Amino acid sequence: MDIDAFVNQFLEGTADPTEQVRGEPPPGDPHNQSSEKSDEKFVPRREWKIHLTPIDPEKKQKQESRKQLIQDVCSNRSFLDFPGKNRTFDDIPNKELDHLIVDDRHGIIYCYVPKVACTNWKRIMIVLSFWKRYGKFSRHLMKIKLKKYTKFLFVRDPFVRLISAYRNKFEQENEDFYKRFAVIMLVDAFAAGIRPSFSNFVRYLLDPNTEKEMPFNEHWRQIYRLCHPCQINYDFVGKLETLDEDAEHLLRILRVDNVVEFPQSHRNRTVSSWEQDWFANIPLESRKELYRLYEADFKLFGYSKPEKLLHV
Repeated sequence: MDIDAFVNQFLEGTADPTEQVRGEPPPGDPHNQSSEKSDEKFVPRREWKIHLTPIDPEKKQKQESRKQLIQDVCSNRSFLDFPGKNRTFDDIPNKELDHLIVDDRHGIIYCYVPKVACTNWKRIMIVLSFWKRYGKFSRHLMKIKLKKYTKFLFVRDPFVRLISAYRNKFEQENEDFYKRFAVIMLVDAFAAGIRPSFSNFVRYLLDPNTEKEMPFNEHWRQIYRLCHPCQINYDFVGKLETLDEDAEHLLRILRVDNVVEFPQSHRNRTVSSWEQDWFANIPLESRKELYRLYEADFKLFGYSKPEKLLHV
């Protein structure tokens, strides 16, 4: 069983595995007069590392810039409009919060984005504590945790993420994705065992009927739809392009760098320099349409518009 399958199975457990501070009743204890009031007073277990040296000011400034950009895009209506931008947190259905996972022990909320080192971050979260899906809590507790816990996500150049998703799910042997999506992309050709090309994949994404049938799969769903950055004020925004540096910085902020260490990133990762080759057979108009589809992610997370791909 791969890590994603294990995590999904792990998360579907019915018991709340939250660990409590010694001497305090756990959230939801029937002896408490109010389980929600108990959770509001709950303090994560203090086993954190104490650092004697300050964090590099340059790293702190980088985080402030990333967070400020998100605020600017979300607050400026004339800047860019996209679905769900102006709704409130209460407007988000619980099923759309499934990508947020909570570690009550250390006071952490992580929004995982497939194809952005999420497997390793899930492993880190498992080592730190038992955790559960954020959407399983009541709205009252959700808001308390949003206010008190450290919230983070990692993002990636949207087009590079699409290439990575295609490579992982359709170039490699992945029977499940092949049966679920290739048959839609290729129709008659699927019966002959032909694998979908990247062009087939892009046409599938741009087909308006695709999302009429069901929402985009999480591996190519826009990050803003997975993590709701206009409604959730993230404390840390990491990028895959600076993964090693950002991971080290985040673990220090969380004060768990004495407990876990993020593994070094792979050198053979899909990179932005490959975009020109991958999009060579994609018509210009389709490239522009694809950019519009993912433009919010480009703008929110500070990725430059791929001008070379959008102009001949």
